[in-house]
Amino acid sequence: MSSDALRSTLASSGALLEGHFRLSSGRHSDRFVQKFRLLEDPRLLEPFARELALRLSPYEPEIVVSAAVGGIILGYEVARALGSKAIFVEKESGAVVLRRNFVLRSGARAAIVEDVITTGGSVREVIEVVRSHDARPVVAGALVRRSPVDLGVPTVVLLELPIESYEAAECPQCRTGVPISEPGSRFVSAAP
Repeated sequence: MSSDALRSTLASSGALLEGHFRLSSGRHSDRFVQKFRLLEDPRLLEPFARELALRLSPYEPEIVVSAAVGGIILGYEVARALGSKAIFVEKESGAVVLRRNFVLRSGARAAIVEDVITTGGSVREVIEVVRSHDARPVVAGALVRRSPVDLGVPTVVLLELPIESYEAAECPQCRTGVPISEPGSRFVSAAP
């Protein structure tokens, strides 16, 4: 599957939005990738998850670790294609942790899987959890990367989709009073 195929699928599924958005990172942007238009349809997601797994396989991951919420579905599908287990981290009292009796064996080779990377903050949190369990994050993989970031591990991305983002104080749409929405998984309210 090519990056053009993923871009086309994101567009045709309504996943590429325009407006004024507060991203999960807290930054603002005039475009947003609503990944759930892809994640909600197994027929759309499966070929891309399979392709991501194919590109991650040279790193020989034994387990896929992703972040709740969006990463769970993609992580599971990538793990299925790799023939490995899939687990995820989630927040507990503000800290990112493994729950649900998930186990990361010491030394296990882990692939960190994310749907969309903007600043890399979520992926870095997962990497730290993996390391805190003495497992080895050997590669990170994502469907889309909005901006180049160094995650400290090799990174495999199906689609580079540069989308400009701003700190709130620098946001041109905030300056002109354009209402903001918060479609990301870390925010609940839609307040500016």
